[in-house]
Amino acid sequence: MERQEYRLRIKDLPFEERPYEKLEKHGAEVLSNAELMAIIIRTGTKSETSVEVAQRLLKECSQDRGLAFLHDISLEELKSIKGIGRVKAIQLKAVIELAKRIISFRSEWKVCISSPADVSRLIMEEMRYLKQEHFKIIMLNVKNNVLKKVDITVGTLNSAIVHPRDVFSEPIRNKCASIILIHNHPSGDPTPSQEDIDVTNRIVEAGKILGISVLDHIIIGDGRYISLKEKGIM
Repeated sequence: MERQEYRLRIKDLPFEERPYEKLEKHGAEVLSNAELMAIIIRTGTKSETSVEVAQRLLKECSQDRGLAFLHDISLEELKSIKGIGRVKAIQLKAVIELAKRIISFRSEWKVCISSPADVSRLIMEEMRYLKQEHFKIIMLNVKNNVLKKVDITVGTLNSAIVHPRDVFSEPIRNKCASIILIHNHPSGDPTPSQEDIDVTNRIVEAGKILGISVLDHIIIGDGRYISLKEKGIM
């Protein structure tokens, strides 16, 4: 249970500075990151308002990345920050997860893939902050509409782990026309390794035998991506 040390609340702020009232009057888009976070954490400490706690959290932890740091910071790290504690840490992590799921849901809805940029828009926010390599596929119908995203493996990408039978089991069951391979580089640099290229070639050859086209392999970095198709690697 959180210690009862909080005294300053949002309603203790001057009326024109209260995030609740600003949101009601002007809309959520006019609020700063700190003000939005203050609404979530609700209360401050004996010496700081909730807005000031949020401002300090952003200053100490964001490293000029804005709210993106909330993807990476652990629950334990958040809990250790003065003015946050267990409940507020859980609330912040829950909001970030909801935001990620909303982005993913909206991105997938009736999407037609016509370029690597379309794939990036669909998957970037979901994968750019992951700490391990995740290998996924996007299944497409004959019109290149997204049918489904499928997680294949988590961990180091190599030919032993990424086996064609795992890649094609769902596409075969769903009778999809083609697939796109996707994996992330936790380093943030999407430059393909030789192992990436070898895995891609192996899966492409298996797809030819099965009659399922492998259209591309997209490697996701931090806000950047590389298409092996565009690079002429496949």
